[in-house]
Parts: sequence; C-alpha cells; structure tokens
Amino acid sequence: MDLTLSHYLVLSAFLFTVGVVGIFVNRKNIIVILMAIELILLSVNLNLVAFSVFSGTIAGQIFAMLVLTVAAAEAAVGLAILVVFFRLRGDISVDAVDMMKG
Repeated sequence: MDLTLSHYLVLSAFLFTVGVVGIFVNRKNIIVILMAIELILLSVNLNLVAFSVFSGTIAGQIFAMLVLTVAAAEAAVGLAILVVFFRLRGDISVDAVDMMKG
C-alpha cells in the first residue's frame, strides 16, 4: 500500500483537531495549552513536508525547519515565563495569569 498525499493530510488534520480540542477543553493548565499549541505546529509542519515531497521541491522542508526553530524558541520563552510566574505566585493556573496586566 502506497501512502498518498491524502493520508498525510488526514493525519495532519487529526493532529490539528487534537491540538484545538486540547486548548478548548483544558483552559486551566498552561503547560497543557502549550503542548496543544505544539501539536498544532506539528500538524502544520507535516503539511509543509508532505506538500514539499509530493511536489518535488525542497522549499516546504526548509520552511518547516524555520517553523520548528520558532516553535522551540516559543517553548523555551513560554516555559521560562512560567517558571518565573510560579516562583512569584506559587501557582500556574490560567486564572492567575490575567493579573499580570500592566
């Protein structure tokens, strides 16, 4: 059985759906929300690589590497903010984060 582009698109749509559901279902835990955002970015990368392979160009793969770099930086900065927030407040719930305005 050969894998076609539609197989990759269905898998990517499933990952994207799991990420969106993870954001909407769990609004209390910031770490789970960050993991759901990473799943969404992973589904985008899968689309980029699949279209790149099936079109015969390398541009999608290069762009996927750039997205991975931005996602890694986003995760590092997000976790650093969470560590500082936990040290100051002792809790990392989403309800307490809205007090950081200003």
